[in-house]
Amino acid sequence: MTRREFITLIGGAATGWPLAARAQQPTMPVVGLLDQRSPDALADRLRGFRQGLRESGVVEDHDVAIDYRWAENKVDRLPDLAADLVRRQVAVIAATSGFSAVLAAKAATTKIPIVFVVSDDPVKLGLVANLARPDGNLTGVNFFSGEIVPKRLELLHQLVPGATRVAVLVSPANAEYAETTINQAGMAARAMGLQTQVLKASTIPEINGVFATFVSARPDALFVGHDPFFVSRRTQLVQLAARYALPASFSAREFAEAGGLMSYGANIADAWRQAGAYAGSILKGAKPADLPVVQSNKFELVINNQTATMLNVTVPPSLLAIADEVIE
Repeated sequence: MTRREFITLIGGAATGWPLAARAQQPTMPVVGLLDQRSPDALADRLRGFRQGLRESGVVEDHDVAIDYRWAENKVDRLPDLAADLVRRQVAVIAATSGFSAVLAAKAATTKIPIVFVVSDDPVKLGLVANLARPDGNLTGVNFFSGEIVPKRLELLHQLVPGATRVAVLVSPANAEYAETTINQAGMAARAMGLQTQVLKASTIPEINGVFATFVSARPDALFVGHDPFFVSRRTQLVQLAARYALPASFSAREFAEAGGLMSYGANIADAWRQAGAYAGSILKGAKPADLPVVQSNKFELVINNQTATMLNVTVPPSLLAIADEVIE
């Protein structure tokens, strides 16, 4: 072999080394985000999830890819979407729309770590063995929407002290949430001397139908239970409450920002941030069984004063003093 041939051979090999090294590098891990809604209504929560990933040292499109799977409010699509994420062999599944999403993920895999965001007790739901040591492949965040139903009803009564009949709207598509809301609202209403009427809706036409009944059987106020579907339909709910001039209480700040009279509940964007941080920790080697379920303790009262004025509702100074935000 001549000297020229030797140099050419070494040079060609050197050129190929980076390509070979790149070919041997592991592919970017993927987090599968599973939600029963569409992304349109969830911008703040998605920002929270990505922030949580960053806090754990993981950046989307740099350290991890996120495969978003949206059921577009068709709960029966969740099992197929979850199974598809399992087939793709994602590193973590983030089930972010409550019990329906996490149940679909749980049924699809016992191996892939699952990080959930739920509003009911995950032990009661059968998702984890206990909060401190979840066991199995699931952990996540619990933000107590059911437990704060009495507080929400109390705040609504303070805002509309003359109300005696309160309509309670729940979605039968999420039976666990609905049952908790009905039971908690019923007990709290009896203690306050209020009458409640339970109404159910899980589709757009059914929501319209519920409000149509208010023409003949008008309540004094409306209590909208927490439900992922209701969050996605918040504009419809807020506009109908305004059309029927009904003082209404909602479970998340997005409703008040959309024109709802009042919201009280957990800071759900922060719950998503905590879920993102857990997903990042798992990507770095943590095991779900060793990550205690986070119990969200950030609650916020938001009052829309513009809507109160439109409804001729005078917000008492005691509520203004404790509100986290008053929208003028």
